[in-house]
Amino acid sequence: MSDFSRIEGVAAPLPIANLDTDQIMPKQFLLGTDKSGLAAGLLYDLRCLPDGSKRPDFVLNTPAYADARVLVGGPNFGCGSSREHAVWGLQQGRIQAVLAPSYGEIFYYNAANNRLLAIVLQPEQIDEIIAEVSNPATNRITIDVAGQVVRTASGRTYTFRMDARHRQMYLDGLDVLGASLQMLPQIEAFEQRHWAENPWARVLPLPRPA
Repeated sequence: MSDFSRIEGVAAPLPIANLDTDQIMPKQFLLGTDKSGLAAGLLYDLRCLPDGSKRPDFVLNTPAYADARVLVGGPNFGCGSSREHAVWGLQQGRIQAVLAPSYGEIFYYNAANNRLLAIVLQPEQIDEIIAEVSNPATNRITIDVAGQVVRTASGRTYTFRMDARHRQMYLDGLDVLGASLQMLPQIEAFEQRHWAENPWARVLPLPRPA
């Protein structure tokens, strides 16, 4: 079993329907050309007051949930734009998994391709988990990725489904680029066959001026 087979930690309730990618990672934090520095923007308008100070009543700002590793969200989590920064920001904010009844489709696949678990459970199951983790005394959950089971502090268990490819990527510690690079010999062999069979299609570099 790999080191990536299990997630265990505090789960924070965030029962907001249609939480879109601009709320998860506002546009003013999309100025960089790489993935760095996005933790500061995570859920900024929910987390912070207009002057930049923290909202004391926002769940992730409270001591019981400051170290949350899992979010339990509402329906259509991650709807809106296609910005991958929403996933990267959640990961930089140390969120390893999201549980929700449904997701924006692009967000869901961005999450899977970047090894952020986006687990789908039935609405009534999400309601049960939110009720449990809303109590700081029972706010820890365990996710068995290999077995595809969520366990709450009270002992409730919920099974979930993952695409076999994304499940294996997660267990192997690979994002979509890493998974593709595992096939590098096959990719290079295809490339050589392609150019041998279609030499006319290859664009050669222009000669440099003398």
